[in-house]
This record gives sequence, C-alpha cells and structure tokens, in this order.
Amino acid sequence: MSITPDANGSALPMSPSLEVMAERVLAASRAERRTLVAIAGPPAAGKSTLAEALCARIDALRPGYVALVPMDGYHFDNAVLIPQGRLDIKGAPETFDVAGLSHDLARLRRDDGPVAVPLFDRPLDLARAGARLIQPGHRLVLVEGNYLLLDRAPWRALRSFFDLTLFIEVPDVVLVERLLQRWHDLGQDAAEAARRTHAKDMLNAQLIKAHSVAPDWHWHFLAGTSDAPETLGAPAIADSSDTAGSIDTAGSSRVSDSPGPAG
Repeated sequence: MSITPDANGSALPMSPSLEVMAERVLAASRAERRTLVAIAGPPAAGKSTLAEALCARIDALRPGYVALVPMDGYHFDNAVLIPQGRLDIKGAPETFDVAGLSHDLARLRRDDGPVAVPLFDRPLDLARAGARLIQPGHRLVLVEGNYLLLDRAPWRALRSFFDLTLFIEVPDVVLVERLLQRWHDLGQDAAEAARRTHAKDMLNAQLIKAHSVAPDWHWHFLAGTSDAPETLGAPAIADSSDTAGSIDTAGSSRVSDSPGPAG
C-alpha cells in the first residue's frame, strides 16, 4: 500500500500504487504510434485528481512524453445552455460539445502537428479555448471524463479513438459523500447540496455505471479498505477494434474530482 499525495497535499492510500499504475500504462504505450488512453468514471470518482497525478508520475519517469486532455474543457458555455433551458443540468451528456471533442481526438490520432485543446476554468465556470498544447513529442495522451465510454450516441463513436480504456469504480455511498462535500465547499446549504447531489449528479453517475461500454481495465477504490491487495496484471495494449483482457485494480482512496458543478 502506498501513500500518494493529492493536489491538496493530503495522503491518498491507493492500491495498486500510483507508481505501479504509471509504469503499467507507460509500458502499454508505443512511441512509434501515439497512444490514447481514456480514463472514465462517474462524478466524484476522482478522475481529475488521479489523471493529473498519473500524468505527473509518468512525466517524471519519461519527461515530455505524456499529456492530459480533460473532457470538461468541452462543456458548452452558459450562453449556449441558458437559451436551451439546460443550465440546471450542466454536466449531463447533452451539455458537452461531443463533436468538438471528437474532432480534437481525430487530430491527436492523425499525429500531424500540435493540437490546442480547451480547459475548463472552474472559478469562472467556463471553458478556455486553446488553453493547452499537445505537442508531437507527447506520445502518450491521457483523456479523462465522465462519458468517454458512454454507450449512447454520439458518445459511443469516441471509443474507436482509444487504444486503452480505464474505468474508475467507486461505491455509490462514497460518491454521495464526496458530492455533498463538494457542493458544501461551493457554498450550498445542506438542502441544496442534497438536491444537486441526488437530483443531478447521482442520476449522471447511474447512467454512466449502467450504460458505459466495458473498459479494458477496471480500477476499484474500496472504501474503508486499508490493506487491499495489488491485483493489476501486466497489460497488453490492443488496437481500438480489439477487446483487451479485463485487468482489475483494487485500492482505497479518498480522491475527488476538481470541485465544480459539472462533476
């Protein structure tokens, strides 16, 4: 069991360790052909924190080799959502620019030059265009987001872009706890935090859990387990049309996504 610091500096007991996961993902990549890895999971599963930490660890092992593309950068702006009557459900599948994300993934797959991608600015509650450059030297690209494996149009078409897919499994009781805390930290009272958690975020979580395509790897966070064994097997990367063997990882974590209403 390792203790890995999160973005706020607190300790995160994880199994397998972040170091082990970084080595396995790195071993699965191919420098001659850019490797795209999807990291999916429900709201508050810890995708952002984990993907950022994984990216940082891989970069320490092989500087300049890896980059991260967060799906949250493809939120539709509030100026688009308000006329559609969708601002209250911001973070649902229909509130993202899936076509824009698909376009950028296609460019990353073509690997013919730098690709500028947007990033979501949570304090401003908007996406900033061209906020990060994915350079030709980035041979491994991690893409993280709720709906990357959602088996519904138009999301299901994204699966063909990825060489390797991971799904973060977190028990619902843990998701609820984290979501309530998230909304509280954003200034909501207990009643409103509960409403947003159960009438919005957990509905999206159930959709993701029930209707995502099978990933190549499952990564389980086991709440209350401090001595879960490391069970990740050696991965073998496959073409996107192939189905890789299921590789489960078990662990305990208190990670959370970056705060924000979108999840």
